[in-house]
Amino acid sequence: MSRMWAGIDCGKTHHHCLAMDGEGRQLLSRRVANDEPELLQLVGDVLDLADGGEVTWAMDMTGGEPGLLIALLVNHGQELLYVPGRVVNRASDAYRGEGKTDARDALVIADQARMRRDLQPVRPSDDAAVELRLLTDRRTDLAADRTRTINRLRSTLTSMFPALERALEMTNVSPLILLTGYQTPTAVRRAGVNRLTTWLRNRRARSPEALAVTAVEAAGRQHTAVAGEKAIAAMVQTLAKDVMALNEKIAEVDKLIEGRFRQHELAEVITSMPGIGTLLGAEFLVAIGGDLAAFPTPDRLAAFAGVAPAPRDSGKTSGNLHRPQRYHRRLQRVFYASALFSIQRDPNSRVFYDRKRAEGKRHVQAVIALARRRVNVLWALIRDRRCYQVAPPVTSAA
Repeated sequence: MSRMWAGIDCGKTHHHCLAMDGEGRQLLSRRVANDEPELLQLVGDVLDLADGGEVTWAMDMTGGEPGLLIALLVNHGQELLYVPGRVVNRASDAYRGEGKTDARDALVIADQARMRRDLQPVRPSDDAAVELRLLTDRRTDLAADRTRTINRLRSTLTSMFPALERALEMTNVSPLILLTGYQTPTAVRRAGVNRLTTWLRNRRARSPEALAVTAVEAAGRQHTAVAGEKAIAAMVQTLAKDVMALNEKIAEVDKLIEGRFRQHELAEVITSMPGIGTLLGAEFLVAIGGDLAAFPTPDRLAAFAGVAPAPRDSGKTSGNLHRPQRYHRRLQRVFYASALFSIQRDPNSRVFYDRKRAEGKRHVQAVIALARRRVNVLWALIRDRRCYQVAPPVTSAA
């Protein structure tokens, strides 16, 4: 047999594989456990059906649950493509039947791999990229937990002491320290500025006197106790301690990310770009899998990052450019955020941004245009393995 396509609908405990030939005829359809012996048996059976011909495997996930299967296919030297879930869902309407089953999804995946030529290959990430993915995902979860806890803290404090909530910035450590000891207007007034200042200073709060004055002034505007004040105060204290604990966990993860990122061969090149630090650099390495092998041109990288506009022309309308629907959102954040930072730190970036603004582009459009330009620069730096050098900005009209 000349060529086969095997589509895999991935799951947590089981995968479903469907293999077809070049004419679209089904040769195998099997549900297998996510366990090495069964997966090896599946790979062997598909290769036996191919009878020496090439097999292209395709799946709707690139990591996580099918990690073991990906490793086995890579070890067997198999070609592996990624069919995004959005593509599978849209394409399913063109296939017979209305029900959704794993076997039907595997059929769609295999057939799309057989017909399409724009699918990205799945490549195993290097060890550094895998470790950084775990660490950055952990940091994202912790940051989301911190945001939820801060929002709950604000809401709870507002229900009891709104003046203090308005006066404090919960993203700073010092207000959190204050709330671990004093929550109610009565408690703050009773302590007074001097005692509160000493208490905060002993706990190494920043600007203790200014914070104490702010708290006492807020307490002076409220002399009414709300219902359930004691229980609310206890909840505020607990939530403040939770936010402080999350801050410590995030700081610990940041140190791990920095340590692992600095060991990567591209770390110095990536961070030489103005606006890219260790966190954004780690996110970049995670998104590209550790190297640029999947991005032979900067245009491919820009499209993957979502900073290259896609045309949406119809009828007499042409030149209608919009944000692409398929892109890596975290990688787009890397380039957008770093472009924002570089406007303040890199004279060339500032000149480019100002020129785009002078052309009539809005702030976001100018930043995206700068992010697109920076993709070219970073891609070339990584290709040549050299660091960014700040040259005098070109101010002449170009």
